[in-house]
Amino acid sequence: MQSQVRGGTRWKRFAVVMVPSVAATAAIGVGIAQGALAASFAVSGQEFKVTAKELNGTGFAQYGGVDMGYANVKEGEDLVPRPVAISTFKDATISGMCQSVVTDVPLLGKITLKLTAGDKDPVVAENLYLDVTDLEANATFDDIDIGMAAKDTDNPGIGKGPVVKDRNINQNGFAQQAKGAKLTEVKQKAWATTAGKFQLSGLKMKLLKGSGAGVECY
Repeated sequence: MQSQVRGGTRWKRFAVVMVPSVAATAAIGVGIAQGALAASFAVSGQEFKVTAKELNGTGFAQYGGVDMGYANVKEGEDLVPRPVAISTFKDATISGMCQSVVTDVPLLGKITLKLTAGDKDPVVAENLYLDVTDLEANATFDDIDIGMAAKDTDNPGIGKGPVVKDRNINQNGFAQQAKGAKLTEVKQKAWATTAGKFQLSGLKMKLLKGSGAGVECY
């Protein structure tokens, strides 16, 4: 017998309830700058774009966090805190994935590095973390819990998402989780993506001159 779907919603509506969590990251950023919290790595001064036709995941959780990164791509810059919405999955498959980032190259101008994968067989990921600043998609969630503490999203018997203890987050901050999630027509900007396993079938990489629509993923 199929389990009943308790929640289905558009991602833009879903993202509205993340505002308290993201706003709370200002205090976390101060803590990191003072050495109270450790960052796993510093992010670059460049966001990248990602699109996907479909993402299916199990063990979903989302909460506010902070990435420490450089103010821009110049060397010698101090690290600055960057608030992010961290979306996590224990397991995920991604179809029709595209990732692009634009770099200014001396004498050549803007050059876009573009990666595509999962057009035939889906990309497979385990313990996936997406540090996102902007996202648009259609989304449906199974067995969703909204408004729980972030630290409980990985507790046995309560939590549904991957381990959060090593992340730069407010452990008692606002979070939400779901047994499963399906996102289609995904567009997002992110500072970082990490995964315990990331298997990309049909991987293709291109260097393209210029930027914007028709060159980047969107």
